[in-house]
Amino acid sequence: MNFGAMFGKVLMSNGLITAFVIIAITNLIAYKLAGLSKGRIHGSAVAILFGLVLAYIGGGSKGIATIPLFAGIGMMGGAMFRDFAIVSTAFGADLREIKKVGIVGVLSLVFGLITSWIAGVVVAFALGYRSSVDLVTIGAGVATFVVGPVTGAALGASSEVIAISIAAGVVKSLAVMIFTPFVAKPLGINNPQSAMVFGGLAGTTSGTAAGMAAVDPKLVPYAAMTATFYTGSGCLTFPSIFYFLTRAIFG
Repeated sequence: MNFGAMFGKVLMSNGLITAFVIIAITNLIAYKLAGLSKGRIHGSAVAILFGLVLAYIGGGSKGIATIPLFAGIGMMGGAMFRDFAIVSTAFGADLREIKKVGIVGVLSLVFGLITSWIAGVVVAFALGYRSSVDLVTIGAGVATFVVGPVTGAALGASSEVIAISIAAGVVKSLAVMIFTPFVAKPLGINNPQSAMVFGGLAGTTSGTAAGMAAVDPKLVPYAAMTATFYTGSGCLTFPSIFYFLTRAIFG
């Protein structure tokens, strides 16, 4: 057995460790490239772009994890690590600052969910979708790429529509990552309270966390806190309240 074959066997038999190394190298390159923007674009946005390209190259239902050498990335990118990462961002928040946001934070969540639903349903309808299940699933995807598949699975949407909802959520996440540093100053997002309101309006945890990291890393836990509530609230309301509203309007 030559060295290349032996090295490949070691990588495949330690898939999760290999995944961490690959992601670390990818992030290193992404953050170096993002540094050329002088803080305007966060490294996470560039890393996600790399991830989308690699998923396309890998093909199949699992993206690059379809290739045996990179199978560990499928585990690393699974729900367990995702949920751990989302929850862990909240541990840097100060409870006293969270209490200050009050009813404004709750209203930002409600308004954020409603605007996502409206935007998603309008776009889906314009693209020719007429089923209430399809419309609300795509609307849920606009909320986040987690809420979309959860809603689609609960309502029995087709795999095509669920895929569209995920794509809509990824696009939104990237948009929030890229544009947050540009709008933070005009919108006055410079303290924990405004960061929590922004997280409630934008919703996408990955997008708000990366975007706020480019503005002020200390504000990341606060934006991620309400964004996480947004995801949880979306998973509850889209398959129920928003579905019945969509059905009442479109039949």
